[in-house]
Amino acid sequence: MALLHGAAVTVLAKYEVYNPTDQTLVTSLTLAVLVGAAAGWGAVDAWQGKPERGKNWFIAALIAGPVSGVLYVIGRAVFVDQTGASELGGALTGGAAFSALLVLIPAGLGLFVGGRIATTAPEDDEAQPESEKPAGKPSQA
Repeated sequence: MALLHGAAVTVLAKYEVYNPTDQTLVTSLTLAVLVGAAAGWGAVDAWQGKPERGKNWFIAALIAGPVSGVLYVIGRAVFVDQTGASELGGALTGGAAFSALLVLIPAGLGLFVGGRIATTAPEDDEAQPESEKPAGKPSQA
């Protein structure tokens, strides 16, 4: 998630250089992709019943925040405008907090929704224990 967030913010910075007044649509689409990735991945984790998935997503959000901030500064320095280390302060505070929340909240929503997705059990006689089988059917051994 940190790599995805760092790359997304770097691409937005590069787009801003060439289109300084027309950013609304691209920014909205980028945020939608980031939210969708975290929510979808969280939903799949909950649907599959991964153990300690809430704790794992909390730790992932804590790691993704600062790492995406550092990746953003590196990506901006290399690809956009030779940004220096002076940008690390803002990237590791406000930027990291925003990225962490942009992982944690959609992933939590995904965990909630994914946990509500029911998996249907097959309606097979073999799946039922002897005590729950209908009385009219003899059991096959």
